Amino acid sequence: MSYPGPVRELRRLLNTYLEPEQVARALHAFEVGQEAHRGQTRRSGEDYILHPVAVASILAGMRMDHQTITAAILHDTVEDTDISIDDLTREFGDQVARLVDGVTKIDKMKFRTRREADAESFRKLLLAMSRDLRVIFIKLADRLHNMRTIGAMSTEARRRISSETLEIYAPIADRLGMNTLKNELEELGFANLYPNRYRVIERRARSVAKNRKEIIDSVSEALKKRLNEAGIPCRVEGREKTIYSVYLKMREKSLSFNEVYDLYAFRIITQAESHCYQALGVVHSLYKPRPDSFKDYIALPKPNGYQSLHTVLTSPYDVPVEIQIRTEEMDMVAEKGAAAHWLYKATPPDGSTAVRAREWLLKLVESQDRTRDSMDFIDTAKAELFPDEVFVFTPRGKIIDLKAHSSALDFAYAIHTDVGDHASRAFIDHQPAPLSTRLENGQTVQIETDQSVKPRPEWLENVVTAKARTAIRSHLKNLEQADSVAIGHRLLDQALARRDSSLDTISQRKLDRYVRKAGLERLEDLLVRIARGELLAATVAQKLLPITQRRSGEKAGADTFTVGSNEGSAISYGSCCHPIPGDRIMGYLSPGRGIIIHRDNCPNVPALEREHPERCLEVAWEPLPRGSYSVLLKVITVNGPGVLASVSSSIGQAQANIERVEQRESTSDTAELYFLIGLRHRTQLARVLTRLRRNPKVFRVSRELG
Repeated sequence: MSYPGPVRELRRLLNTYLEPEQVARALHAFEVGQEAHRGQTRRSGEDYILHPVAVASILAGMRMDHQTITAAILHDTVEDTDISIDDLTREFGDQVARLVDGVTKIDKMKFRTRREADAESFRKLLLAMSRDLRVIFIKLADRLHNMRTIGAMSTEARRRISSETLEIYAPIADRLGMNTLKNELEELGFANLYPNRYRVIERRARSVAKNRKEIIDSVSEALKKRLNEAGIPCRVEGREKTIYSVYLKMREKSLSFNEVYDLYAFRIITQAESHCYQALGVVHSLYKPRPDSFKDYIALPKPNGYQSLHTVLTSPYDVPVEIQIRTEEMDMVAEKGAAAHWLYKATPPDGSTAVRAREWLLKLVESQDRTRDSMDFIDTAKAELFPDEVFVFTPRGKIIDLKAHSSALDFAYAIHTDVGDHASRAFIDHQPAPLSTRLENGQTVQIETDQSVKPRPEWLENVVTAKARTAIRSHLKNLEQADSVAIGHRLLDQALARRDSSLDTISQRKLDRYVRKAGLERLEDLLVRIARGELLAATVAQKLLPITQRRSGEKAGADTFTVGSNEGSAISYGSCCHPIPGDRIMGYLSPGRGIIIHRDNCPNVPALEREHPERCLEVAWEPLPRGSYSVLLKVITVNGPGVLASVSSSIGQAQANIERVEQRESTSDTAELYFLIGLRHRTQLARVLTRLRRNPKVFRVSRELG
């Protein structure tokens, strides 16, 4: 058979490392794919089959195995032709079929939005990756060829695809250590998303290229000469910064082009790890190192497997010179990442990029098990794709890598979810520290647990890792569900009690029939909907009771609903009036939000009672209410320096927490300050008011409704 030029080039590449029968299998895949895609063309007008051939050629350049090459050639057949997964299984085997299925988009599912479809497709891709990393190699190669040929797309499509490339696919390539592929994805993504910015920076880079080449050549020769004299076998490469990396540094550090482009980068590639440290000593003797610029990623590799020594020197040209020193094997991993280790029939060594990548993916799979919503999951995955890390140690010396700015609480969840859920305090370098403490490289961290400790909403403000945030949210959601079930039970029981009945007297059969008729699965779902105000307890009680009881009138003096105990987040307190224990209150069942507690004198109450009397509840405080409540205070003070600190100090002396403060009006003599403060009970409010009224800088203080 006569093959087109791109297929002949693919065959040449495959013949350099695959067995003849494996090459023949890949060519058979081309024949099947060519027939399946016959008549289909791309936007550019070329035959569609040339796209999967190009994808396979990219992977052949990485020396991927024959199953990956075969799947790459067939990767669009299930989505775009009549070929099914079963057809591929029969013709090419389970492995190839699973790889194609992993890459195939899920267009046939129905979604509310395009973004939701993309999110669900991305979730499926990550789950497939966790089972077989070769899925993402195919997907990255597919994306790279699409970016190389994106010129035929509309402007809107180019921007959307480029944004997705920069947000998702380039970071995945980075996380897998595939530096060469990542750089090209970033350059193409940037050029198509921000074409004007790309052109300006690229033009500036070209204008200084000649002068830069002279400096690079001079420094390279000096490095080679000194390293040869020291007897260290190596090669030296001067590197140009990518346009996208220049743009990122300009944007993130507010630098000019010249400030970013004045950094010159060189790579020293040696034969052995010992040579790396010897070379480091040589270059430090040649040029003076800059303080705090040395990083040892050989002893402490990055999570994506990257290893190298980094240092920044001051050259004779008075410009900084960045040096990376690594072995040939480290260089291969740095450029190809997980793909460099991919030998399907062999187990990658512990600590390799492939193993690290799989561990990272399994963590994401664990988080998606807790996060069923696709949009939440894609946000979680994106947060994990940008690998700025901090490395800390357990007391036994195990290295734990976390995102930059992680806290001791993040560390606790990284050890185990149960450790995080019950973390009571931390020891950092053997010294007690709050769980909110941000960690730094090299610290030793130990966590003490207490089974009585449970995750609290404020914990979310102290964590940055996906695992910690997902675990805390999951616990709080389960807690809220349990609280809502309990409140719904109380409301329904009270409604039934008004007609001399109770939930216990209703037959299970009748309950089940009503729950099914309401389109729900369990009684708990019904109780949650009552607690959230989506169903009224009185209406449900009417439906559950016999006709004779429905017609009888309600008893007067039914139990009052009490609050301030253990209802958690299922009951909220109106921000319009900020009720606290001791205030006279009423409850309103807001549809979708549940019970909202208002003060009796809240300006919103008359309208609620007039327009929705059936949703208004008689409510009272528990005898010993627990929890934290917010109060808004208006404080008229002297207008002068130090007033805010003085007033804040008075509030703090009463052990109250300031949640928010703002100044609304002022004159040359007075200032009007509003403090939202957290209290536990009315007695504490009295202490706050007393402290403020004794403050000589305070003219007047009053409690406001909202």
